[in-house]
Parts: sequence; C-alpha cells; structure tokens
Amino acid sequence: MKELIDLVDKKLDEYMPVTYPEDIFKAMKYTLMLPGKRLRPVMCLETARILGADISKVLPAACALEMLHVQSLIHDDLPCMDNDDFRRGKPSNHKVFGEANAVLAGDALLTFAPQLIIEKSKGLKESQILRILHEYTRFAGAYGLIAGQVVDIESEGGKLVKTPRETLEFIHLNKTAVLFRLAVRIGAIAAEADEKTIEEFDNFAKKFGLAFQIYDDIMDEISSFEELGKTVGKDKNSGKLTYVSLYGLEEAESKFRNLIQECYGIISRYDSKVFNEILDKLAERIRSN
Repeated sequence: MKELIDLVDKKLDEYMPVTYPEDIFKAMKYTLMLPGKRLRPVMCLETARILGADISKVLPAACALEMLHVQSLIHDDLPCMDNDDFRRGKPSNHKVFGEANAVLAGDALLTFAPQLIIEKSKGLKESQILRILHEYTRFAGAYGLIAGQVVDIESEGGKLVKTPRETLEFIHLNKTAVLFRLAVRIGAIAAEADEKTIEEFDNFAKKFGLAFQIYDDIMDEISSFEELGKTVGKDKNSGKLTYVSLYGLEEAESKFRNLIQECYGIISRYDSKVFNEILDKLAERIRSN
C-alpha cells in the first residue's frame, strides 16, 4: 500500500505544476499534497491490478480521482459548509488562501481532473476514457457527491424530506461511498472487466463506504484532534445527523464491524494484500479506541 501511495504522491506533484497565476495553483496544490491515506486512488489502482491491467494505464485517472476528492474537502471546510479550520492537521485551504481562492481552487481541481484523464491516459482505449469520464461526471455531480452534500446540509437544519434512516443512508452512499465506488469502477473499466465484475466491486465499495462513514462518525465522537487532524465533536455540536446520533455508539460499532466482515468476504475471492491491509487498518483503529 505504501508503494502505491508513494507512486500517487509522485504523480500528483508531477501533474500539478505551479504556474501563472500562481495563487490558484498554490491553493490547488496545498491541500492536494497534504499527507493523506490516498485511499481512493489506491483502491482504483489495486482494482485494476488484481483484474489484470497495467496500473500505469489508470494512474492518471486515479490521480484525477484524488483531485476530485480534495476538491470536496476544500469546499466542505468552507464557512458556508462545515466551517472547519483544519484539514489533515494543517490549516484549511480557506484559512491559508482566503475563501474566494479556496472556492476557485476547488472549482479548478474539479475541472482539471477530467482534463488530466483525457490528456494523460495514453494506454486506454477511447471507449474506456469516454466511459471513465461519464462515470466521473455522474458520480461527482447532482446525482452523486453534490447530492450527498446537499442532503447533509439540509439534515443539519432538521429539514428532512425522508425518514432519518433513509436520509442517513442517502448521505452515506452519496457523500462518502460514491467516490470509493467511482474508484473501483474506474479500475475495473481500465481492466476491461465485464459488467458482473464491475458490479461486484461496486457492491464492495458501497459497503466499504458505509463502513468508512460510520467509522468517521464514531471517531468524531471518541477521538482527538491529533488522531483525526481536524476538529472533533463538530457533528454532535451542530446537531448533524450521523450514525452515532441516530443509533448510538454501540450499534454504530456493531454495524461497522458487520460491514467490514462483509467487505472481507467479497474481496477474499481475489488475491489482494492491499485491500486486506486497508480493511485491517480501519478495523484496528476502532478496536484500539
């Protein structure tokens, strides 16, 4: 996993030169290059690898996926959203570059990512690139990531159209699981996998995404700033709908463990030390707390 993280970090730095106007490129690169787990690009690359593809073919798309993720973090931290001053242990983008540049940096990453896929994906067929771009725009937009963010904001104000259970599932699937789904789908498309295999990995990513968000909800309740690198307790203080607020800590932990076991079951059909390492680390963090 560390080798894949190092590879992604190297390519992200290469793909993101600082040029004129420097302020916007510095803002884009600042959050992009903060140390992180790079889970989404790693899962994309590993899916491609275990399905028989050369990961160099999908590396640009994997990096584009991280740019999309970072865009969502920059915007999520804004005062008009979650209003968080820290990300990955460092000041949030808008605290360093101002709100206007932070908004523009997120917009720039959102559009730079598909440009990167088109220009750098030399080893993929045009049909694969087109499908990856379609998946990117579908999952990043109003039917995916943005939909999840909107409902998350609405739920904070108690404006629920659906039941709390349905609302929470919608938020988790669209705000969190959607980018893990996009990651494995891109990897599978790059490997020219059949539709059944793509859907199998999609199912894995849905379960992993739900587990990951429940983990985040739990850690917001019991962890520290030093461990998370961002302000803790914000969800509870703002009255946000979370798995812990709806079901309680004990049931949240039980649901998390069940989902992780289901993920192990799906991925056990493939020889992947990386996916097992990801699941092991996530499960271990809950046990250690």
